[in-house]
Amino acid sequence: MKVLAINGSPKMDDGNTARILNPFLDGMREAGADVELFHTRKLKIGPCNGDMSCWFRNSGKCGQNDDMQMLYPKFEDADVIVWATPVYFSGVTGPLKNLMDRQLPLHVPGTTPKKKQKVVLVSSCGAWEIEAFDPIIVQMRAIYSRDDAEFIAALLRPGAEAMRYMPEGAMDDVINAAREAGRELVKTGRIPESLLKTVSRPLMSEDEYMKAGEKFLEEARKNA
Repeated sequence: MKVLAINGSPKMDDGNTARILNPFLDGMREAGADVELFHTRKLKIGPCNGDMSCWFRNSGKCGQNDDMQMLYPKFEDADVIVWATPVYFSGVTGPLKNLMDRQLPLHVPGTTPKKKQKVVLVSSCGAWEIEAFDPIIVQMRAIYSRDDAEFIAALLRPGAEAMRYMPEGAMDDVINAAREAGRELVKTGRIPESLLKTVSRPLMSEDEYMKAGEKFLEEARKNA
């Protein structure tokens, strides 16, 4: 199984999104998957210019010469695509949206898909409410309700800033659930709902989280 993962967080491996994404990908590797991970911060990818030439003038080919030319064959070969992003203003990060828009040459009308890919979202959010992910979930379902792709699961981490303040070992179950989710996806093609719920479970009370958020903001002011 070939897995293509794209992390849209500007913090890359130091961000909250990576705290869930990396064990998830490790679990997939442990189960035998061939996993490639790319960070949008390290990629040079321009926005789609919207001229539709990749559909009507030069079918299946994008005229822009940037890192998407390297990624196109990886998208085509992937059995699983993992999109990872923090929530920014109810959506994915800007660089990740640019990359997603640039998939247009891979979906020319009338072409026969090589395979039906599985799509997974990994996302973190500073908001306490898990409903903060709803707009991204709607977008993923809209994009991947096609004959060539299926959106199968979302690993969501609300109240993500709490992870900075957890005592050692206090969220081992969350990390282990993310890793097991990766293994299960490779083994069975699905992720049990019980694992998704563990990944999203509250790490502290809402009052404790709000107090921790005040501490984080104060630290950010000092470091600004």
